[in-house]
Amino acid sequence: MFLFNTSLTMLKGRKTAINMVLMLGLWLAAVFWLFAFYNPDNLALDKLWWWWIVHIWVEGVWELIMASLLGYLLIKMTGVDREIIEKWLYVIVGLALFSGLLGTGHHYYWIGTPGYWQPIGSIFSTLEVIPFFAMVVFAFYMFWKGNRNHPNKAAMLWTMGCAAVAFFGAGVWGFMHTLSWINYYTHGTQITAAHGHLAFYGAYVMLIMGIITYAMPQLRRVQPYNQVLNMWAFWIMTSAMWFMTFTLTFAGVVQTHLQRVLGMNFMQVQDQLNLFYVMRFGTGIFVGIAALMFIYAVFGPAREQVPATSRPLTATE
Repeated sequence: MFLFNTSLTMLKGRKTAINMVLMLGLWLAAVFWLFAFYNPDNLALDKLWWWWIVHIWVEGVWELIMASLLGYLLIKMTGVDREIIEKWLYVIVGLALFSGLLGTGHHYYWIGTPGYWQPIGSIFSTLEVIPFFAMVVFAFYMFWKGNRNHPNKAAMLWTMGCAAVAFFGAGVWGFMHTLSWINYYTHGTQITAAHGHLAFYGAYVMLIMGIITYAMPQLRRVQPYNQVLNMWAFWIMTSAMWFMTFTLTFAGVVQTHLQRVLGMNFMQVQDQLNLFYVMRFGTGIFVGIAALMFIYAVFGPAREQVPATSRPLTATE
């Protein structure tokens, strides 16, 4: 129903590179989800198709959605010409699809698949850093080039933060353990959890919060409001997520050495990691506090109304 409504809206409205790439990403997300319904009895075969869902969603399809939404926000808030942003969008989409599809091979190392997946997975998953780096350059270059001093500073902060944190979380922390001879020791440890937490926060959470922060004042027909509280939520939540990532990274290094090098059993190692888990729990509390601050800042009371000459967003915008 969602895809039907949005697709017909796009067909009847203005067709741009941004909304076409967005719809391509949304349709592919639905198509690749269909593989979840194929459940073979053979575990290795099951995991082969499992990563078509999980990996291609995250490092292929979602990058299309992410790049298009970032492009939309940057057009609205920087005033940079649409053609310039769309050219960047094509480059990022091409890089994401080129590296993301065969980069799925880094999930095929230890599940019973042929050995040729080790060089393929290592090479192409290393290249997956490039589109995330391109998004950082894209966002900050457009911010620098833009000539519009947009009043919604909080939305701009979430937008720029999204590109930067996604690069570190998905790109840098992913690269740290994607090569097969490293992943042999680190897979399934807290290093994987560190990468997953920061990547999800940067690429998903921050982008959604940026969209909410930009759209809600216009949907409620008020001026950008509670921006200081919103920006405090940004810095508290982002700092807590970074501390959580470092905590899980150090825990993963210790776990890798004790479990995969010294040969201690899993539960003995978990006892040694208790301090890291306590610190990780503490950062989670700060993330929760920041989330409540964000909710109040965006959905709470607002004072300044939009002038009568202003109008709300239309569906095609």
